[in-house]
Amino acid sequence: MKKVHSDVIQFRGSHYDFGYHQGELLRDSILLPNRKTQRSQNSRQLLIDETQGVEMLDRFAPRILEEIEGLADALDWPFVDALREFSGYYLEYTRSGCSILARSDFLVRNYDSSPQGYEGRFALYEPTDGGYASIGPSMQITGRTDGLNEKGLAMGYNFINRRNSADGFICNMIGRLLLEHCATIEEAVDLLKELPHRRSFSYVLLDKSGRSVVVETSPRNVIVREAAVSTNHFEILSEENRYQIDDSKRREEALLTHSTKSDDAYAAFRLLNDSEQGVFSTKYSTASGTLHTASYFPHSLEVGFAIGPDRLPLMFDFQKWLKGERLLAKRINGQIDTHFPFPYLDDLSLLQSKNG
Repeated sequence: MKKVHSDVIQFRGSHYDFGYHQGELLRDSILLPNRKTQRSQNSRQLLIDETQGVEMLDRFAPRILEEIEGLADALDWPFVDALREFSGYYLEYTRSGCSILARSDFLVRNYDSSPQGYEGRFALYEPTDGGYASIGPSMQITGRTDGLNEKGLAMGYNFINRRNSADGFICNMIGRLLLEHCATIEEAVDLLKELPHRRSFSYVLLDKSGRSVVVETSPRNVIVREAAVSTNHFEILSEENRYQIDDSKRREEALLTHSTKSDDAYAAFRLLNDSEQGVFSTKYSTASGTLHTASYFPHSLEVGFAIGPDRLPLMFDFQKWLKGERLLAKRINGQIDTHFPFPYLDDLSLLQSKNG
Protein backbone atom coordinates (compact mmCIF):
# COMPACT_ATOMS: atom_id res chain seq x y z
CA MET A 1 0.00 0.00 0.00
CA LYS A 2 1.29 3.44 -0.91
CA LYS A 3 0.70 6.33 1.50
CA VAL A 4 -0.98 9.16 -0.37
CA HIS A 5 -2.30 12.56 0.66
CA SER A 6 -3.97 15.72 -0.61
CA ASP A 7 -2.88 19.12 0.67
CA VAL A 8 -5.74 21.40 1.72
CA ILE A 9 -5.31 24.83 0.12
CA GLN A 10 -7.41 27.75 1.41
CA PHE A 11 -7.42 31.16 -0.22
CA ARG A 12 -9.53 34.31 -0.41
CA GLY A 13 -8.57 37.04 -2.86
CA SER A 14 -8.29 37.97 -6.52
CA HIS A 15 -7.64 35.39 -9.21
CA TYR A 16 -4.20 36.85 -9.93
CA ASP A 17 -3.28 36.65 -6.25
CA PHE A 18 -4.63 33.09 -6.05
CA GLY A 19 -2.48 32.13 -9.04
CA TYR A 20 0.57 33.77 -7.49
CA HIS A 21 -0.08 31.97 -4.19
CA GLN A 22 -0.33 28.61 -5.97
CA GLY A 23 2.85 29.38 -7.88
CA GLU A 24 4.67 30.00 -4.61
CA LEU A 25 3.43 26.65 -3.29
CA LEU A 26 4.51 24.89 -6.48
CA ARG A 27 7.89 26.58 -6.81
CA ASP A 28 9.75 23.93 -4.81
CA SER A 29 7.34 21.09 -5.55
CA ILE A 30 8.36 17.97 -7.42
CA LEU A 31 5.06 18.10 -9.34
CA LEU A 32 6.06 20.51 -12.09
CA PRO A 33 9.42 18.85 -12.97
CA ASN A 34 7.54 15.57 -13.11
CA ARG A 35 4.95 17.08 -15.46
CA LYS A 36 7.81 18.11 -17.72
CA THR A 37 9.11 14.54 -17.68
CA GLN A 38 5.63 13.24 -18.52
CA ARG A 39 5.22 15.69 -21.40
CA SER A 40 8.51 14.61 -22.93
CA GLN A 41 7.14 11.07 -23.09
CA ASN A 42 4.20 12.21 -25.20
CA SER A 43 4.87 15.28 -27.31
CA ARG A 44 1.27 15.42 -28.51
CA GLN A 45 0.33 16.82 -25.12
CA LEU A 46 2.27 19.97 -26.00
CA LEU A 47 -0.19 20.95 -28.71
CA ILE A 48 -1.73 24.31 -28.03
CA ASP A 49 -2.34 27.41 -30.11
CA GLU A 50 -1.47 30.32 -27.81
CA THR A 51 -3.67 32.83 -29.62
CA GLN A 52 -6.63 30.49 -29.74
CA GLY A 53 -6.17 29.46 -26.12
CA VAL A 54 -6.08 33.06 -24.95
CA GLU A 55 -9.12 33.92 -27.06
CA MET A 56 -11.12 31.04 -25.58
CA LEU A 57 -10.15 31.88 -22.00
CA ASP A 58 -10.79 35.57 -22.57
CA ARG A 59 -14.26 34.70 -23.87
CA PHE A 60 -15.32 32.17 -21.25
CA ALA A 61 -13.01 32.67 -18.29
CA PRO A 62 -11.05 35.93 -18.29
CA ARG A 63 -10.37 35.69 -14.56
CA ILE A 64 -8.78 32.26 -15.02
CA LEU A 65 -6.46 33.97 -17.48
CA GLU A 66 -5.43 36.31 -14.65
CA GLU A 67 -4.88 33.29 -12.39
CA ILE A 68 -2.54 31.80 -14.99
CA GLU A 69 -0.69 35.14 -15.19
CA GLY A 70 -0.20 34.98 -11.42
CA LEU A 71 1.15 31.44 -11.70
CA ALA A 72 3.55 32.49 -14.46
CA ASP A 73 4.84 35.44 -12.43
CA ALA A 74 5.35 33.42 -9.25
CA LEU A 75 7.14 30.64 -11.14
CA ASP A 76 9.07 33.12 -13.32
CA TRP A 77 7.81 31.30 -16.42
CA PRO A 78 7.05 32.66 -19.89
CA PHE A 79 3.30 33.13 -20.13
CA VAL A 80 2.95 30.62 -22.97
CA ASP A 81 4.46 27.89 -20.77
CA ALA A 82 1.97 28.63 -18.00
CA LEU A 83 -0.84 28.69 -20.57
CA ARG A 84 0.20 25.27 -21.84
CA GLU A 85 0.43 23.85 -18.34
CA PHE A 86 -2.62 25.37 -16.66
CA SER A 87 -5.18 26.57 -19.22
CA GLY A 88 -7.19 23.37 -19.65
CA TYR A 89 -7.53 24.13 -23.35
CA TYR A 90 -6.38 21.49 -25.84
CA LEU A 91 -4.14 19.76 -23.31
CA GLU A 92 -4.80 16.49 -21.55
CA TYR A 93 -2.78 14.28 -19.24
CA THR A 94 -4.89 11.17 -18.90
CA ARG A 95 -8.33 9.74 -19.29
CA SER A 96 -10.45 8.85 -16.27
CA GLY A 97 -13.19 6.45 -15.28
CA CYS A 98 -15.55 7.39 -12.42
CA SER A 99 -18.89 6.43 -10.90
CA ILE A 100 -21.44 8.98 -9.67
CA LEU A 101 -24.66 8.62 -7.66
CA ALA A 102 -26.92 11.59 -6.88
CA ARG A 103 -30.01 11.84 -4.69
CA SER A 104 -32.12 14.88 -3.87
CA ASP A 105 -29.73 16.16 -1.19
CA PHE A 106 -26.29 14.71 -1.99
CA LEU A 107 -23.95 13.68 -4.78
CA VAL A 108 -21.28 11.05 -4.18
CA ARG A 109 -18.61 10.14 -6.69
CA ASN A 110 -15.52 8.00 -7.23
CA TYR A 111 -12.77 9.67 -9.21
CA ASP A 112 -11.11 6.87 -11.19
CA SER A 113 -7.95 7.61 -13.13
CA SER A 114 -4.21 6.98 -13.24
CA PRO A 115 -2.05 7.84 -10.20
CA GLN A 116 0.33 9.45 -12.69
CA GLY A 117 -2.21 12.20 -13.36
CA TYR A 118 -3.15 12.92 -9.75
CA GLU A 119 -1.72 16.00 -8.04
CA GLY A 120 -2.84 15.77 -4.41
CA ARG A 121 -4.47 19.18 -4.00
CA PHE A 122 -7.84 19.97 -2.41
CA ALA A 123 -8.74 23.64 -2.83
CA LEU A 124 -11.11 26.07 -1.15
CA TYR A 125 -11.19 29.35 -3.02
CA GLU A 126 -13.32 32.46 -2.50
CA PRO A 127 -12.67 35.02 -5.25
CA THR A 128 -12.95 38.70 -4.42
CA ASP A 129 -13.01 39.86 -8.05
CA GLY A 130 -16.04 37.92 -9.29
CA GLY A 131 -17.25 34.35 -9.46
CA TYR A 132 -18.60 31.90 -6.87
CA ALA A 133 -16.52 30.34 -4.10
CA SER A 134 -15.95 26.61 -4.48
CA ILE A 135 -14.44 23.58 -2.81
CA GLY A 136 -13.01 20.47 -4.43
CA PRO A 137 -9.91 18.58 -5.64
CA SER A 138 -7.87 20.28 -8.34
CA MET A 139 -6.52 18.95 -11.60
CA GLN A 140 -3.92 20.74 -13.74
CA ILE A 141 -3.83 23.23 -10.82
CA THR A 142 -6.55 25.53 -12.18
CA GLY A 143 -9.13 22.82 -12.97
CA ARG A 144 -11.41 20.73 -10.75
CA THR A 145 -12.24 17.03 -10.95
CA ASP A 146 -15.47 17.55 -8.96
CA GLY A 147 -16.75 19.99 -6.39
CA LEU A 148 -19.40 22.19 -4.81
CA ASN A 149 -19.90 25.94 -4.93
CA GLU A 150 -21.40 28.45 -2.50
CA LYS A 151 -24.77 28.35 -4.31
CA GLY A 152 -25.10 24.62 -3.72
CA LEU A 153 -24.29 23.43 -7.23
CA ALA A 154 -22.43 20.10 -7.12
CA MET A 155 -20.59 18.70 -10.13
CA GLY A 156 -18.72 15.57 -11.18
CA TYR A 157 -17.81 14.14 -14.57
CA ASN A 158 -17.28 10.79 -16.29
CA PHE A 159 -14.88 10.01 -19.11
CA ILE A 160 -16.54 8.53 -22.21
CA ASN A 161 -14.15 8.55 -25.16
CA ARG A 162 -11.05 10.15 -26.67
CA ARG A 163 -12.16 9.31 -30.19
CA ASN A 164 -12.93 12.12 -32.64
CA SER A 165 -11.60 14.87 -30.39
CA ALA A 166 -11.63 18.55 -31.36
CA ASP A 167 -10.15 21.84 -30.18
CA GLY A 168 -11.74 22.81 -26.89
CA PHE A 169 -11.62 22.78 -23.11
CA ILE A 170 -10.94 19.55 -21.26
CA CYS A 171 -13.01 18.19 -18.40
CA ASN A 172 -11.19 19.68 -15.42
CA MET A 173 -11.33 23.26 -16.71
CA ILE A 174 -14.99 22.81 -17.66
CA GLY A 175 -15.61 21.63 -14.09
CA ARG A 176 -13.94 24.78 -12.74
CA LEU A 177 -15.99 27.03 -15.03
CA LEU A 178 -19.24 25.35 -13.98
CA LEU A 179 -18.49 25.83 -10.29
CA GLU A 180 -17.28 29.39 -10.65
CA HIS A 181 -19.99 30.73 -12.98
CA CYS A 182 -23.18 28.72 -12.40
CA ALA A 183 -25.64 28.81 -9.50
CA THR A 184 -28.19 26.32 -10.88
CA ILE A 185 -28.47 23.33 -13.17
CA GLU A 186 -30.11 25.51 -15.81
CA GLU A 187 -27.15 27.91 -15.86
CA ALA A 188 -24.69 25.00 -15.95
CA VAL A 189 -26.48 23.36 -18.88
CA ASP A 190 -26.48 26.65 -20.80
CA LEU A 191 -22.73 26.98 -20.26
CA LEU A 192 -22.07 23.37 -21.30
CA LYS A 193 -23.96 24.03 -24.53
CA GLU A 194 -21.86 27.11 -25.22
CA LEU A 195 -18.37 25.76 -24.41
CA PRO A 196 -16.19 23.99 -26.99
CA HIS A 197 -15.49 20.41 -25.78
CA ARG A 198 -12.19 18.64 -26.36
CA ARG A 199 -13.41 15.12 -25.50
CA SER A 200 -16.64 13.23 -24.83
CA PHE A 201 -17.65 13.39 -21.16
CA SER A 202 -20.79 13.19 -19.03
CA TYR A 203 -21.28 15.95 -16.45
CA VAL A 204 -23.51 15.13 -13.48
CA LEU A 205 -25.14 18.14 -11.85
CA LEU A 206 -27.14 18.54 -8.63
CA ASP A 207 -28.40 21.79 -7.12
CA LYS A 208 -30.53 22.89 -4.18
CA SER A 209 -33.74 22.12 -6.08
CA GLY A 210 -32.99 18.42 -5.50
CA ARG A 211 -32.99 17.80 -9.23
CA SER A 212 -30.08 15.95 -10.82
CA VAL A 213 -29.22 15.67 -14.49
CA VAL A 214 -26.59 14.00 -16.63
CA VAL A 215 -25.32 16.15 -19.48
CA GLU A 216 -23.82 14.06 -22.28
CA THR A 217 -21.26 16.21 -24.10
CA SER A 218 -19.03 15.63 -27.11
CA PRO A 219 -17.31 17.98 -29.56
CA ARG A 220 -20.38 17.49 -31.75
CA ASN A 221 -23.38 17.50 -29.44
CA VAL A 222 -24.73 18.23 -25.95
CA ILE A 223 -27.76 16.32 -24.62
CA VAL A 224 -29.42 16.60 -21.19
CA ARG A 225 -31.27 13.78 -19.47
CA GLU A 226 -32.86 13.47 -16.05
CA ALA A 227 -30.82 10.88 -14.16
CA ALA A 228 -29.20 10.20 -10.81
CA VAL A 229 -26.51 7.70 -11.88
CA SER A 230 -23.65 7.96 -14.35
CA THR A 231 -20.65 5.79 -15.19
CA ASN A 232 -18.58 5.71 -18.38
CA HIS A 233 -21.01 5.44 -21.24
CA PHE A 234 -23.65 7.60 -22.88
CA GLU A 235 -27.29 6.51 -22.92
CA ILE A 236 -28.42 8.88 -25.69
CA LEU A 237 -25.27 9.75 -27.66
CA SER A 238 -24.42 6.05 -27.82
CA GLU A 239 -22.51 6.43 -31.10
CA GLU A 240 -19.83 8.24 -29.07
CA ASN A 241 -19.26 5.29 -26.69
CA ARG A 242 -16.17 3.15 -26.59
CA TYR A 243 -16.41 -0.40 -27.90
CA GLN A 244 -16.08 -1.97 -24.44
CA ILE A 245 -18.60 -0.67 -21.90
CA ASP A 246 -19.32 -3.88 -19.93
CA ASP A 247 -17.64 -2.69 -16.74
CA SER A 248 -19.37 0.68 -17.00
CA LYS A 249 -22.73 -1.08 -17.34
CA ARG A 250 -21.93 -3.30 -14.35
CA ARG A 251 -21.12 -0.34 -12.10
CA GLU A 252 -24.19 1.50 -13.34
CA GLU A 253 -26.40 -1.44 -12.38
CA ALA A 254 -24.89 -1.56 -8.89
CA LEU A 255 -25.58 2.16 -8.41
CA LEU A 256 -29.12 1.89 -9.77
CA THR A 257 -29.89 -1.06 -7.50
CA HIS A 258 -28.65 0.82 -4.47
CA SER A 259 -30.56 4.00 -5.36
CA THR A 260 -33.86 2.14 -5.33
CA LYS A 261 -33.22 0.84 -1.82
CA SER A 262 -31.67 3.74 0.08
CA ASP A 263 -31.59 7.54 0.32
CA ASP A 264 -28.88 7.44 2.97
CA ALA A 265 -25.79 9.47 2.10
CA TYR A 266 -23.40 7.45 4.24
CA ALA A 267 -24.63 4.18 2.75
CA ALA A 268 -24.03 5.63 -0.71
CA PHE A 269 -20.51 6.66 0.29
CA ARG A 270 -19.83 3.15 1.59
CA LEU A 271 -21.15 1.64 -1.66
CA LEU A 272 -18.59 3.58 -3.67
CA ASN A 273 -15.69 3.51 -1.22
CA ASP A 274 -15.78 -0.01 0.24
CA SER A 275 -13.43 -2.29 -1.67
CA GLU A 276 -15.77 -5.28 -1.37
CA GLN A 277 -18.90 -3.72 -2.89
CA GLY A 278 -17.80 -3.85 -6.52
CA VAL A 279 -17.78 -0.15 -7.44
CA PHE A 280 -14.38 0.90 -6.07
CA SER A 281 -11.86 0.12 -8.82
CA THR A 282 -8.26 -1.08 -8.55
CA LYS A 283 -7.57 -0.88 -12.31
CA TYR A 284 -4.77 1.65 -11.99
CA SER A 285 -2.83 0.13 -14.90
CA THR A 286 -5.64 1.11 -17.28
CA ALA A 287 -6.05 4.64 -15.86
CA SER A 288 -9.33 3.69 -14.20
CA GLY A 289 -8.48 2.98 -10.56
CA THR A 290 -10.30 4.85 -7.80
CA LEU A 291 -8.19 7.63 -6.30
CA HIS A 292 -10.72 9.48 -4.17
CA THR A 293 -14.35 9.28 -3.08
CA ALA A 294 -16.18 12.56 -2.46
CA SER A 295 -19.67 13.45 -1.27
CA TYR A 296 -21.27 16.87 -1.71
CA PHE A 297 -24.32 18.28 0.10
CA PRO A 298 -25.94 21.30 -1.64
CA HIS A 299 -28.12 22.39 1.30
CA SER A 300 -25.69 22.16 4.21
CA LEU A 301 -22.65 22.86 1.99
CA GLU A 302 -20.79 20.00 3.65
CA VAL A 303 -18.22 17.88 1.85
CA GLY A 304 -16.91 14.41 2.68
CA PHE A 305 -13.60 13.28 1.17
CA ALA A 306 -11.48 10.14 1.33
CA ILE A 307 -8.37 8.94 -0.51
CA GLY A 308 -8.22 5.22 -1.15
CA PRO A 309 -10.67 2.46 -0.15
CA ASP A 310 -12.43 1.58 3.10
CA ARG A 311 -11.99 5.02 4.65
CA LEU A 312 -14.21 7.24 6.76
CA PRO A 313 -14.76 10.54 4.94
CA LEU A 314 -13.04 13.61 6.33
CA MET A 315 -15.86 16.15 6.61
CA PHE A 316 -15.53 19.81 5.66
CA ASP A 317 -18.05 22.50 6.62
CA PHE A 318 -17.86 24.81 3.63
CA GLN A 319 -20.63 27.00 5.05
CA LYS A 320 -18.51 27.89 8.07
CA TRP A 321 -15.51 28.52 5.86
CA LEU A 322 -17.56 30.95 3.78
CA LYS A 323 -18.37 32.84 6.97
CA GLY A 324 -14.69 33.40 7.61
CA GLU A 325 -13.61 30.40 9.67
CA ARG A 326 -10.35 28.77 8.64
CA LEU A 327 -10.26 24.99 8.45
CA LEU A 328 -7.83 23.27 10.79
CA ALA A 329 -7.17 20.38 8.40
CA LYS A 330 -4.02 20.85 6.35
CA ARG A 331 -3.81 17.43 4.75
CA ILE A 332 -6.09 14.50 3.83
CA ASN A 333 -4.28 11.18 4.27
CA GLY A 334 -5.01 7.84 2.67
CA GLN A 335 -3.53 4.65 1.23
CA ILE A 336 -3.80 3.20 -2.27
CA ASP A 337 -2.72 -0.27 -3.35
CA THR A 338 -0.64 0.51 -6.43
CA HIS A 339 2.97 0.48 -7.53
CA PHE A 340 2.41 3.36 -9.97
CA PRO A 341 4.08 6.66 -9.05
CA PHE A 342 2.27 9.85 -8.08
CA PRO A 343 3.84 12.94 -9.69
CA TYR A 344 3.66 15.03 -6.50
CA LEU A 345 5.27 12.29 -4.38
CA ASP A 346 7.74 10.38 -6.57
CA ASP A 347 10.62 11.66 -8.70
CA LEU A 348 9.74 10.34 -12.15
CA SER A 349 13.18 11.10 -13.59
CA LEU A 350 14.82 8.83 -11.00
CA LEU A 351 12.29 6.08 -11.69
CA GLN A 352 12.95 6.47 -15.39
CA SER A 353 16.71 6.10 -14.93
CA LYS A 354 16.25 3.01 -12.76
CA ASN A 355 13.97 1.41 -15.36
CA GLY A 356 16.07 2.54 -18.29
